[in-house]
Amino acid sequence: QVQLVESGGGLVQAGGSLRLSCAASGGTFSSYTMAWFRQAPGKEREFVAAISRVAGSTYYADSAKGRFTISRDNAKNTLYLQMNSLTPEDTAVYYCAADRTTLNVDASRYHYWGQGTQVTVSS
Repeated sequence: QVQLVESGGGLVQAGGSLRLSCAASGGTFSSYTMAWFRQAPGKEREFVAAISRVAGSTYYADSAKGRFTISRDNAKNTLYLQMNSLTPEDTAVYYCAADRTTLNVDASRYHYWGQGTQVTVSS
């Protein structure tokens, strides 16, 4: 069973960048499809991006395309999300998720979750 810990959130001005990290332990990281989701206050959790086990494939929500990049380092058991050109609409708690599934945008398909890291973008 894998444990996930996110870091890298914070307060940034609109137009700025942040890099989120998700450190995994307790499992074989390379065997998991990984994803980022986010949840803004009063809204449902939404898919941001996903990456396949050996980073051969990625998939992004329309809101993330061209601005965010998901990547992973299987040697370091770490997932990343590089976020550029941030807007106040990106303000949310960002969660990493893992499962032995294929790339999927459905949160219910991911069984392992981190505790989340807050991203706040000021205008």
